[in-house]
Amino acid sequence: MYGRKNDHRNRNVLREWAHTPPARPDSQRGSNSRRRGNVTDLVLVTGATGTVGSAVADQLREAETSVRVRIATRNPSRTDANAEGDDSETVEFDFERPETWGSALEDVDRLFLVRPPNVGVDRLREFADAAARVGVRHVVYLSVLGAGKNPLLPHYRMERHLEGAGVAYTFLRAANFMQNFSEIHRPDVVEHDEIFVPAGGGEMGFVDARDVAAVGVAALTEPGHENRAYDVTGPEALDCDEVAEAFSDALDRPVSYPNPSILRFARRMRSRGVPYPMIAVMVVLYTVTRLGLSGRVSDDAERVLGREPRGFREFVSDCADCFRR
Repeated sequence: MYGRKNDHRNRNVLREWAHTPPARPDSQRGSNSRRRGNVTDLVLVTGATGTVGSAVADQLREAETSVRVRIATRNPSRTDANAEGDDSETVEFDFERPETWGSALEDVDRLFLVRPPNVGVDRLREFADAAARVGVRHVVYLSVLGAGKNPLLPHYRMERHLEGAGVAYTFLRAANFMQNFSEIHRPDVVEHDEIFVPAGGGEMGFVDARDVAAVGVAALTEPGHENRAYDVTGPEALDCDEVAEAFSDALDRPVSYPNPSILRFARRMRSRGVPYPMIAVMVVLYTVTRLGLSGRVSDDAERVLGREPRGFREFVSDCADCFRR
């Protein structure tokens, strides 16, 4: 549900937080269960309509845990969180509208934090600080592979900030999502039989977003993941010729990799109406791949989940119908 009864306080929320002292230790302020009787931890999921955030929300609902789930979204009416049999709740939330932060963060114990491409790091820092001030104990942050050592990435700056924010943190440093091909790159496969990304001959340790979400859910619901960083990749690194081969085999039609330039790629994305900030993010990530810096494969996901993460061919097989003409 949304439009909580204390929404009227949000108009002054920044002014209130600006004069709010740092969060007290648990022994003084109490956990959510102590604040509200025998009620279990509340998890706020941002980015809940996105690739990973939606999977986190779904897996939290399905998990055999007692956590409660709150879905943060700019358009609560467009979510299905209040469907019959679903006891999660939705709340109106927008990083760029601080007046929505108060009701979203009320009584929250744990936070799944996703930075939208159009939201700057400064704004995200402000929100993280606000979360710490009102008593959020643990932030699981969706980062990117390599963010721990690359100061040019906004995720690097956000990670450093969270380390000093006074909350427990877990960084999910994810490789390129396999789901990029079933979402933003799907028209290239369906309409042109192409893998049209400017990755050069570089390899990528693709990861299935469902596995990234599963690692995030483990961090949100199990002990032992506080103040850790996980490199979340699939089991193998592939170049785009191998990606095209996997599609060709699964779809029973030839799919090629034309190895487009960055300029050709940007022009095609823009012709589809992809926003400039998203194009810029993709160009940065694929430039890193062109430089040969995206092929790292880690066993972090397997260690957390107790199973091997999904491979690329399994992903294509699972999603084959969405690439049919």
